[in-house]
Amino acid sequence: MAAGWDRRHRYFEESAQPVTERMLERLAPASGDTILELAGGTGVVGFAAAALVGSRGRVIVSDFSEAMVDVATRHAKELGLENIECRMLDAERIDLPAAAVDGVLCRWGYMLMVDPAAAFAETRRVLRRGGLLSCAVFAGPDRNLWAAIPAQVLRERGHMPPSEAAAPGILALGDSARLRGLVAGAGFSDPQIEEVPFTWRFRDMNDYWDFLIGAAGAIAMVLRRLEDDELQQVRRLIGARVASFVGPDGIELPALSLVASAS
Repeated sequence: MAAGWDRRHRYFEESAQPVTERMLERLAPASGDTILELAGGTGVVGFAAAALVGSRGRVIVSDFSEAMVDVATRHAKELGLENIECRMLDAERIDLPAAAVDGVLCRWGYMLMVDPAAAFAETRRVLRRGGLLSCAVFAGPDRNLWAAIPAQVLRERGHMPPSEAAAPGILALGDSARLRGLVAGAGFSDPQIEEVPFTWRFRDMNDYWDFLIGAAGAIAMVLRRLEDDELQQVRRLIGARVASFVGPDGIELPALSLVASAS
């Protein structure tokens, strides 16, 4: 997904700004802090945190994908961010000592992990006493039709299995009770969970389709495996179901993230 996320780096920054802002408000990093971003992708959230920790602070933007880390490194250099370190890290086995950071950010990452309980436990381990976690996941399918509609079409066509409660995926942590249990189970205090709405805006179906093919994780991987005829049929069905979201300015698909914070 690195190439697609690279092309849409600014798009993600602008579209999901409400989520990033709320995450940073909850984390409230101070000048001089060391902040770790897990599953950071191209670094949008970590770069925003860099301005808050100042020249005496440091932000480690990490991702499991080397290609994503390469993209984030390039963007950090282009922006002249000298307090950013980009590196590969596995969130389920974080290669950092205990009590190494003052805060952890993770936007849309924990839900994609095979063992989110291990990832939250590792997050707790690397946080210093009093350190904070601020993360975001997507709410359930009824509040994120931008992802639920393509997944539903792919399931109906036999290209995706029925969703399983514990399986990783874009909407896997949409149940706030499960999210709360995972965070608390890792040793955090009772997490605060807030709903943060925003909107994905696309010029037209071509733009939305490019987003799905290039940046929508598991959905993109399934779409890329389809033969051309079937791919066009799937596109037609998805287009028909998002038609009600088309307005004079293009397609506007509502989204909802759950922002969880805890110490």
